[in-house]
Amino acid sequence: MPRPLTVVQLLPALESGGVERSTLEIADALVRAGHRAIVVSAGGRLLPRLRASGAEHVELDIGRKSLAVLRHVRVLRALFAREGVDIVHARSRLPAWLGWRALRGMPEAGRPRFVTTVHGLNSPSRYSAIMARGERVVCVSDTVRDYVLLHYPRTDPERLRVIPRGIDPADFPRAPAPDRAARERVAALHPALAGEGPLLLLPGRGTRLKGHGDAIALLAALRADGLDARLWMPGAVQDGREAYAAELERLALEVGVDGVLAITPPISAIAGAYAASDLVLQLSRKPESFGRTVIEALSVGRPVVGWDHGGVGELLRALQPAGAVAPFDAGALHRAARAALTRPPSLPDTIPFTLQAMQDATLSVYDELRDDHAAARHR
Repeated sequence: MPRPLTVVQLLPALESGGVERSTLEIADALVRAGHRAIVVSAGGRLLPRLRASGAEHVELDIGRKSLAVLRHVRVLRALFAREGVDIVHARSRLPAWLGWRALRGMPEAGRPRFVTTVHGLNSPSRYSAIMARGERVVCVSDTVRDYVLLHYPRTDPERLRVIPRGIDPADFPRAPAPDRAARERVAALHPALAGEGPLLLLPGRGTRLKGHGDAIALLAALRADGLDARLWMPGAVQDGREAYAAELERLALEVGVDGVLAITPPISAIAGAYAASDLVLQLSRKPESFGRTVIEALSVGRPVVGWDHGGVGELLRALQPAGAVAPFDAGALHRAARAALTRPPSLPDTIPFTLQAMQDATLSVYDELRDDHAAARHR
């Protein structure tokens, strides 16, 4: 039986976000499989959850963009050697550069293998190119794979592994449609959302990139059709982004939907928000690497309408094609939303993009590199 692996994951911090979530998910999978998981970061609010999984943490501020960060190269090299590390998995650009430089200074025979994950569609540059240098490069979608090959054409396609992000279906159970109890709970918190008409949901942080303005325009168009539609945008209210929330409120007033709209802070019970809704919107103005909102909503049993670009378009075309709308075509968005509300589309019974599938595929990449390394030593 192969000996357990020691895997180090590198990222700036453990505060919040998709990169951090994936790091914890893989650390947990490693520990449950009998391996050793070490995470190097500046720490953060997710650190207790990481440690609760049985993983270890080494505190190093490897995400600070300063020349002083180069001193961590020697520290990382010593860590890799001292702990007998098998795999170094970098999840962000600056930590990847530091990890790569640390590995270059180690004897090739005993050097850990280098893995990167391209989580986002970063602007192409020499700085970003480090994410395509892994001996295996994990791409979180086909969109990301195509992006890497387009902008870094020297990348060997054989090193790329598409491993989509995944959800635990138990966290997003199928809900009855409509779910009147869920809607009543939401209406009690946000009276503007009370009523018998359809509820639209656009979850997303407070930035224009998330398409809140498009959602407000859509709400106005649907109400002009005679639908008593309402719209909830959890996450649009954020500390430091008060001016943006006020801008959205002014826009809603201008188009006459201010009384049927709730612009709120983010919520933790997002599955309940999906259950309360009739249609979920994903209107990011910038293509995203993956569309987690799409699979979460479909798992709960709610149709999704979104712009057909990036990872969102990729998922919609695979799982609910009628929901994929030509980017920024307000008329097409209106028609697709109206159709989804009046003639709800058939939705997949199960979602193939599961957390377990993502964890298993990632650990398989680690095993693949270990097998390659063992074969090379015996040649």
